[in-house]
Amino acid sequence: MDGGTLPGTESASESGDQIVAHVDMDCFYASCERRREPELAGEPVVVGMGYEADETHGAVATASYEARAVGVESAQPISQALGQLPRIADVDETDPTPPDSTEAGYYRPVDMELYKSVASEVKAILHECADPVREVSIDEAYLDITDRTAWDRVDGATAAAGPGTHRTVAEGFARHVKERISREAGVPASVGVAPDMSTAKIASDHDKPGGLVVVPPGRVREFLDPLPVEAIHGVGPVTASELSEIGITTAGDLAAADPASLEARFGDRGPELGSRARGDDGRAVTPTDLPKSLSRESAFSGSTSETAAKRDKVRALAADVADRARSRGALYRTIGIKAVTPPFDVNTRARSLSGPVDDPDVVEQVALELLEEFAEAEIRKLGVRVSNLDFAGSDQSTLEGFDAADLSATGGDGGRLTDWVGRQPTDDTNTSDDSPTDGQASLGEFEPSE
Repeated sequence: MDGGTLPGTESASESGDQIVAHVDMDCFYASCERRREPELAGEPVVVGMGYEADETHGAVATASYEARAVGVESAQPISQALGQLPRIADVDETDPTPPDSTEAGYYRPVDMELYKSVASEVKAILHECADPVREVSIDEAYLDITDRTAWDRVDGATAAAGPGTHRTVAEGFARHVKERISREAGVPASVGVAPDMSTAKIASDHDKPGGLVVVPPGRVREFLDPLPVEAIHGVGPVTASELSEIGITTAGDLAAADPASLEARFGDRGPELGSRARGDDGRAVTPTDLPKSLSRESAFSGSTSETAAKRDKVRALAADVADRARSRGALYRTIGIKAVTPPFDVNTRARSLSGPVDDPDVVEQVALELLEEFAEAEIRKLGVRVSNLDFAGSDQSTLEGFDAADLSATGGDGGRLTDWVGRQPTDDTNTSDDSPTDGQASLGEFEPSE
């Protein structure tokens, strides 16, 4: 069973009901670390962004459920996480003051090459099982399985969570996908199945970790209505607080609210949230949008102020980024660098060109010029990025004809990690600024290099 429609069943496209599966990997970075170190199974695991074994700065990228149980959360400073969950002594054998608590955890530095490798295995499975697939992030995707399975009932009671009582062919198909990911990629996933994208995402979050939640047609309101309003995709703490002020605390309340009143208070987003609370989401699963930026970054073995080492690193990163852009047929208008200084201060600088180019020499030249600001600084890590991408296939491939006076520098203040590490909003999420995460900080275009 590699993804084809089961023989003898009516496909959902024939019955008129769409079938969407939302696959969400559970604590993905921590799960990848457990795949590499099976002895970590069941132990508290914290993956740190910028964390080094002998230091206490940086931020939490993700925490296993065992670590979350004691208060460790994504985006939390590593120092705060260590206060909640001391580090296991044998993680850092040189630690002069190892924790003596019996409730300690394992801390691991971010290894994006590992996570991308595992993600590619998962995505290969998803693309074998469905078409189209919308990859939202490294650990999350929507699958349109309408033509692969059906809502038909089969013998037996459902083994999935959700409002249904009877097992369906769609449930079996989703379980097959989930088990293939576990068996072939070695990491756990939660899967939600529903007639629309919004409900499928809510379903995948409903029974984590390792959950399978199926919401058949006609049972969507039964599933959604009792949920807290925060469960609706796009409703974060701020919006939930405002909704509470007008007596809306559950998805059912939101579904029943007057659309005009919602629009008056929240603009166009208000009626859309009401529609999602009713399961009225007619969006089609479409392939992921083209990237908005491409980047590479690499850390030194230790902080360095050596000019030649820093310039060599930037040259290698610039060549890598320019090669990736050319392989994808992308022109770029903006070239930037990231310089991380001790303890973990992120500084970004960028320069915008007057038009799109495909020129590795220009990437190197601009990146090296931006690096000059940090000529005397101790540097832990460097990165190079090209952004404002253009995939239109312009014939303009070099900087010829561009006036050097048109190159304008735009300095980053280094205070926003999301300049380099963060999820790009897409039309499938419609996530407001106050939308919650599921406990894993998205690394977006954070792409380490050798």
